[in-house]
Amino acid sequence: MQGVNVLRLILPAVAGLSAALIAYGAAYVRGDLGGVMQYLRARGALRRLEASGAGQEQLASARTALRELGQQVGDPALAARLWPLELLVGLLIAVLVWRLFARQLSTGPRPDIQERMVERLAHRLGGRFTLADLNRSSPLSDEQARAVTARLLEQGRLTRSGDTFELVIHRVRGGQPTS
Repeated sequence: MQGVNVLRLILPAVAGLSAALIAYGAAYVRGDLGGVMQYLRARGALRRLEASGAGQEQLASARTALRELGQQVGDPALAARLWPLELLVGLLIAVLVWRLFARQLSTGPRPDIQERMVERLAHRLGGRFTLADLNRSSPLSDEQARAVTARLLEQGRLTRSGDTFELVIHRVRGGQPTS
């Protein structure tokens, strides 16, 4: 349970910081994705020029053009002025992730998921399994495994003979087995 609490703190923090950085990046380029792509293409062209062994004059003019394009696309002053907004976006995302994570923890394990997990294990094991097989091959605790098998027995989806459980296969009109 300690690991869950650590994750519950780290996950929203990482999501919030990531959202704040993305907002900062969007403000830095004023939302001009086309300008960013143009800058990246120009930078790639400069690298290809350097790799081809172009002359110093040609490289200097390409570097100057790249620098000017970068100044047209990027606006660090705007991004710095919008820090409160960027941090607010990050905080909102962190709160949303925190609440989503808290809701998942409060609802607890869903019985239908556990039942499907047991049925899939039964199918993998040829339709028959024991509680020892279930404990070894699933994340269910012994108590959860007993509760799930009891529910499946009540619903008629499993039968029991001694320690072995067997999946009950129902036939439908098309002759295809379902569980």
